[in-house]
Amino acid sequence: MSGKYDLVIVGGGISGASLLYTTATFTDIDSIALIEKEPELGAINSHHTNNSQTLHFGDIETNYTLEKAEEVKEGAELLAGYLEHHDPDREMHSKRSKMVLAVGDEEVPKLESRYHEEGFGELFPKLQPIEREEIADIEPKVVEGRDPDTDLLALQTPDGYVVDYGQTTKSFAEQAREEANVDIYTDTEVTDITPTLDGHTIATDAGRFDADATVVAAGSHSLQIAKELGYGEDMSLLPVAGSFFIADDQLLNGKVYTLQMKKLPFAAVHGDAEVHDDSITRFGPTAKVVPGLERGRLSSVPDFFDVFGFTPEAFLSYANIMADRILFPFVLENLLYDLPVIGRKQFLPHVQKVVPSVELEDIERAKGYGGIRPQIVDTANKSLDMGEAKIVGDDIIFNITPSPGASTCLKNAMRDTHTLLESLEGDYEFDEDAFREATIGHFPRADADDDTIAVDAVESAAADD
Repeated sequence: MSGKYDLVIVGGGISGASLLYTTATFTDIDSIALIEKEPELGAINSHHTNNSQTLHFGDIETNYTLEKAEEVKEGAELLAGYLEHHDPDREMHSKRSKMVLAVGDEEVPKLESRYHEEGFGELFPKLQPIEREEIADIEPKVVEGRDPDTDLLALQTPDGYVVDYGQTTKSFAEQAREEANVDIYTDTEVTDITPTLDGHTIATDAGRFDADATVVAAGSHSLQIAKELGYGEDMSLLPVAGSFFIADDQLLNGKVYTLQMKKLPFAAVHGDAEVHDDSITRFGPTAKVVPGLERGRLSSVPDFFDVFGFTPEAFLSYANIMADRILFPFVLENLLYDLPVIGRKQFLPHVQKVVPSVELEDIERAKGYGGIRPQIVDTANKSLDMGEAKIVGDDIIFNITPSPGASTCLKNAMRDTHTLLESLEGDYEFDEDAFREATIGHFPRADADDDTIAVDAVESAAADD
């Protein structure tokens, strides 16, 4: 197996597949290949058990600044529009109510300020503040059993997209396969990438590929490959493994988030029904720092140390990050959640903040759930980077995408497509208007009547009950 291509994409998760879809369908690039080491696409972090199955808009993620929410919003709307257009039978996603919940007299004013003073109500016209009675109409279990004197406020929206990113990855590939210029190689592992005079040679365990332009969208491994080629020397990774607890009962109709710490890049504990089985309620994620690039694979431990680098800057960066008075206790607390018996007991208060009536015997640790989020470490500034990383080299792009990388995959693909056309220096064009029409053009906008939005949300929740 070998070939010569204008573009080769390394990595068949949601990031690589969204770029394949974008370039194959909306450009006239002559030949494109995607290479994936697993037997099927979307098998690692994109698999629905290995992520929080959330499409992040920035509306209820309370560790997002308004600026970050503005950035994420368009990306989420692009993907939501794609799902509305290509998944009318809801095989890849479900659409449910979604809210962020403030509990008590300390949290409620913070959420009120976020909506009114900080501008989130203006940025997200579907987002509405609701109080105890309206919360109970949409999510009865959130109010049931809670102290009636406790203040409650939620920001609620009907745009609660629960996404199977693995199936969405395969959908992107199916759309791309309709074009004659596309080849997809699974069960094919890249062993080396070497620069050439007019691009790169990509060696695999199944043959050699020559590419005029290359995009590495291999999750945590992207930085490993970048460093092998001399890029990303001022970066390292803090791999964070997310886990979940589940209840074999439909406790929630949609997604219910709790308030997050703004300094932490990790999602606060939230609850939601499984995308393909609403009789199961999932709570999480936890966030445990691990020395590996793939969850449950010891073979990825040496890969982590390749990325770590063993430089003084790397050691100092990790020490500085772990010394943080907010992050360090958070890391220690999350280590406890994996312990037998103790873990479930320690995690229960987080669940009860969402659903007060849940008892210890109602939840169990979800076996086989959870992936790795590659948080970027900036070794030059000795800090944890709160965003995604992109390295653009000579005829090559490396994408390292922690959350919300899946939510913004199409926006990232759009950016990369523009960069690739400049790199290829051919007479290629990107029909961005058609791309937007096929994606964000199908995203449902807010109704003029806010009451209609609220009624639709309640009816949607009741239909799922």
